[in-house]
Amino acid sequence: MLRHPLGLCVLLGLSLAGCEGGAPSNTAAPVNAADTLTPPLPVPSPTPEGEVKSIIRPAVHAEVAEAPEPEATPEPLSRTIGFPRSAALDDAARAALDALAQEARTRGGPIVLRGHSDSQGSDKDNLRTARRRAEVVRDYLVEQGVPRERITVIALGEARPIAPNAKLDGSDDPEGRARNRRVEVEIGVPTAAAAPAPAATPTPAPAG
Repeated sequence: MLRHPLGLCVLLGLSLAGCEGGAPSNTAAPVNAADTLTPPLPVPSPTPEGEVKSIIRPAVHAEVAEAPEPEATPEPLSRTIGFPRSAALDDAARAALDALAQEARTRGGPIVLRGHSDSQGSDKDNLRTARRRAEVVRDYLVEQGVPRERITVIALGEARPIAPNAKLDGSDDPEGRARNRRVEVEIGVPTAAAAPAPAATPTPAPAG
């Protein structure tokens, strides 16, 4: 057993040196920079037609089907036929009715004729005159090929003026009264015909 202090120091130093030399090092080995790089993806090669296709997924050409446009529904048609004098048609009224008859035949909807009058005369006479004007328009349209059963006649007389029948001083207004003598024509939208009911199937009689 060594008792000299110097010998103890020498032995302690050798022991520490041996421990440090045998201990594993915590320092990581240097990493090669080339190992950390991701290898590049291969460049897609062009097809014989020269088109470059994706290497991730095949080319997809989506075809979107175009929805058919809905058929336009015709709007109701309104026209005004004037009667400058009495209940007779003049040239302008006949020309307007010729064009209107073509529209009526094409559209095929119900037709309403509303007859009007000015304020001269009694209410009863004005209603009679207003109806006569509407009937004259109806008869002319029927002559042009419009079915009579599609036409409805309504007499309103002087109840619905569109212009004053008299001026502010109370005197007569001929121009205003002429505008009120009219027939308003309205051609409605044709309604879809109801589908016929299916024929009933006869039930066979039970065997006796």
